[in-house]
Amino acid sequence: MSSSDIFIGETIGTAVLILLGAGVCAAVTLKRSKAQNAGWLAVTFGWGFAVLTGAYISSGVSGAHLNPAVTLGLAVQGGTAWGDVPLYLASQLLGAMIGAVLVWAVYYGQFHAHLTDPGIIRAQPAEEGMVDQATAPKAGPVLGVFSTGPEIRNAVQNVVTEVVATVVLILAILTQGLNDAGNGLGPLGALITSLVVVGIGLSLGGPTGYAINPVRDLGPRIVHALLPLPNKGGSDWGYAWVPVVGPLIGGALAGGLYNLAFA
Repeated sequence: MSSSDIFIGETIGTAVLILLGAGVCAAVTLKRSKAQNAGWLAVTFGWGFAVLTGAYISSGVSGAHLNPAVTLGLAVQGGTAWGDVPLYLASQLLGAMIGAVLVWAVYYGQFHAHLTDPGIIRAQPAEEGMVDQATAPKAGPVLGVFSTGPEIRNAVQNVVTEVVATVVLILAILTQGLNDAGNGLGPLGALITSLVVVGIGLSLGGPTGYAINPVRDLGPRIVHALLPLPNKGGSDWGYAWVPVVGPLIGGALAGGLYNLAFA
């Protein structure tokens, strides 16, 4: 597998993953969307199909990691060379940012309608610098389209949730989903992984929104901070480390556990 294969496959595959995954979040969240208020089932199945589509597009090129936790788990397990890890991670982050920008482009009118709605404006701090920072919202009204956030803000619990959910995901990939070369997802593995993502969302997604993928959260969060969205509020950088660190710990743990229990 060449460097160009990794770059092209991971960039395009991750962009499609985020386009469809964040896209379902936009569809459910934004005003003037036909799917507004469709609920958690729509979100979880939307993300499952997003994984399925991105993985099928890129599995034959780069192995469809699409997730630094997958890459790290495979490196610990031995299926991916450590020298390829930086390229995988950089490509995934770039793809995630591209996907987030595409969601903004597709839902441009809905973002404007949502963020200029009087009810949304009233819910935001009236004027920066005149707000009690202890009670001011840490996340803007459309941040959930781009990235995750906890229902209860407890750093230890939030990290543990992301670690546990990611271990489940990576163990499922390592035991059931690898291609013949052992360095990424095969066709059946892509289907299994997408179903596991739906299951994780339904069972373990309630506390934090189940990032289980550092670039799925970080890339779109960066885009949220940069986009010229009116009244968009904060990007909640104080929480941003949790959906990065938790999945990376989970990926490494899953790779080590696989070597101890299954190899």
